[in-house]
Amino acid sequence: MSLEMSHTDDATPTGHAARTLSEEDRQKLKKQDSRLVSSFQALQLEKNAKKHWDLFYKRNETRFFKDRHWTTREFFELVGSADETRTLLEVGCGVGNLIYPLIEEGMNFFVYACDLSPRAVDFVKSNEKYDETKMKAFQCDITSEDIFTVIPDNSVDIVTLIFVLSAIHPDNFVVTLSNIFKILKSGGLLLLRDYGLFDMAQLRFKPGNKISDNFYMRQDGTRSYFFSEECLKDLLVQCGFEVIENSYVQRKTINLKEDIDADRVFIQGKYRKPPVEQA
Repeated sequence: MSLEMSHTDDATPTGHAARTLSEEDRQKLKKQDSRLVSSFQALQLEKNAKKHWDLFYKRNETRFFKDRHWTTREFFELVGSADETRTLLEVGCGVGNLIYPLIEEGMNFFVYACDLSPRAVDFVKSNEKYDETKMKAFQCDITSEDIFTVIPDNSVDIVTLIFVLSAIHPDNFVVTLSNIFKILKSGGLLLLRDYGLFDMAQLRFKPGNKISDNFYMRQDGTRSYFFSEECLKDLLVQCGFEVIENSYVQRKTINLKEDIDADRVFIQGKYRKPPVEQA
């Protein structure tokens, strides 16, 4: 059983990274550069991204990710009035580990849930809590125009992007965030959590897994990017968002059974589509 607790050894610093690297960590990062993913392999990973995520869910089904009961604690904006129905889009819904806990907590949303993997969407729809009068799950590549065939512009109150942007090629960050910006209503919110620069997972990659700066290939063909505060803030501002919050979140993951004691670095933010001033 793993236990996640707040990392309190030192205050979260501002600037480029959330933690200071040891010499051992620096050598690990340096070693990663000794053998990079080839250009051909990187192109194949991008071409087959949907296939790799579909295979991921074929292997793991609904067992891999835990339900995210922490989201209303971290994002109070998800807690609303019982008599006010809002519209929520979860990008990268997986098997429903965010939306179904929200439903269990009685949050009053009409939910759109999309994922690149058709198999993940099938798992969402097969859940006994799936109710087509309150939600619509569908397969979609958020980096394309497909999303607009299902959801109109300026129609969603809140978009969640939880450990999703990092799985997308950096060349597609801007188009992804721009699509989300278009979907949001005036004054609507984007709530995001993802992997932060120098997270434990980044340091564990071996030579042969690095695609480009802070972007890596996992053994199963899925990919992960690790964000600095500055990088993420610049991306959101470039796409028109107002930055409400944008900061590192440090955690310590302890697994006594497997003798794991690791520093995790995530990045978390809240971003707003500027309200349109009324004439």
